[in-house]
Amino acid sequence: MDIQRVLRESKLTNLPLLASQVVEGFISGIHKSPFHGYSSEFAEHKLYNTGESTRHIDWKLYAKTDKLYTKTYEEETNLRCHFILDQSASMYYPEVVSPSLTQLDKLSFSALSIAAIMQLLNKQRDAVGLTVYDEGLRFQATEKGSGLHYNRIYNALEECINTPQPGLKTNTYQFLHEIAEKLKRRSLIFLFTDLLQPELPRADLFEALRHLKYNKHQVVLFHTLDHKTEVNFEFDETPKRFFDMETGVKIDLHTHQIQKAYTEQMTEFIREVKLICAKYRIRYVEADIRGDFEKILSAYLVEKQKLKS
Repeated sequence: MDIQRVLRESKLTNLPLLASQVVEGFISGIHKSPFHGYSSEFAEHKLYNTGESTRHIDWKLYAKTDKLYTKTYEEETNLRCHFILDQSASMYYPEVVSPSLTQLDKLSFSALSIAAIMQLLNKQRDAVGLTVYDEGLRFQATEKGSGLHYNRIYNALEECINTPQPGLKTNTYQFLHEIAEKLKRRSLIFLFTDLLQPELPRADLFEALRHLKYNKHQVVLFHTLDHKTEVNFEFDETPKRFFDMETGVKIDLHTHQIQKAYTEQMTEFIREVKLICAKYRIRYVEADIRGDFEKILSAYLVEKQKLKS
């Protein structure tokens, strides 16, 4: 499913509209995927029997198959879902002058992913909340299900996209602990971060992740990265000047000279994070900003089913 190709020229100026198109593309392919039956709107199809109400006939499916099917709806309990978004300077990598579906930095990819999940949650008026942090707490909204509340969060996400914060560092450790203490009722928690806080000992980072499981929350870590450059370190062979977006430190180098050592260390870090997530029963999802949103939405559907079971 190449959603980014379908929306090639779309600009990130109306987040709810773009998110609804992302979801529509995802749902249209759900019957061809292993997630058939996980649609937020209905559980499955069954053949239409003469005499039944025609209210739930899937006419789009009829046009494709020439057979009448009805949607069997689930009985759903309203969920509580809290999104956590890292807005530190490193999340605005790579530098994008005008974000679009074909040019996304890590922050705009994360914001659009959150908006797309919200589109699915909104169908059942599930309660959603959002926390945005960098070196300080920038936005916080507790879980509610009203239309006004959804719009408030969409606006906050658009504000994040449109107002980069150069030089702001990450304080993941502090704010994950604070958020874990405030979320008292069992919730789905989605964390979008690149986990780039090199001055923080890994043990402290892993302890903060573990704390999110407090009160039996269902937690998903979307490790947001530009896989090509941040993991594989793929650049052309011309000399490069790199800037630390949070400290301003710069370094000049030939990337091919350190590529092997860099990729080994980055791969080992990701392996560690995956192991810790598995240990604490946190779902780890590598969110590559050069990919599409199918992996993000599929992870949401799976975790939603777990929370309900």
